[in-house]
Amino acid sequence: MIEIDLKSRKSIYEQVMLGIKEHILAGIIAPDSKLPSVRELSKELTVNPNTIQKALRQLESQGYIYSVSGVGSCPTRHSTR
Repeated sequence: MIEIDLKSRKSIYEQVMLGIKEHILAGIIAPDSKLPSVRELSKELTVNPNTIQKALRQLESQGYIYSVSGVGSCPTRHSTR
């Protein structure tokens, strides 16, 4: 579970992004498995869906996840940075 610290100097989207990235690198989220939807993550973390979407876009641009139309986001197999 990703922890959001509202008192942190890091923005919420950065905390979400780093949390997902850590889960991917630690193997908690398996490569090619489906990540929870934006709505699910938003509800679970009590964070605005736009914030979740921004974090996922950043992770995709960094190569940690990829999007599949109609399926959602999945971690890449080579997420070992």
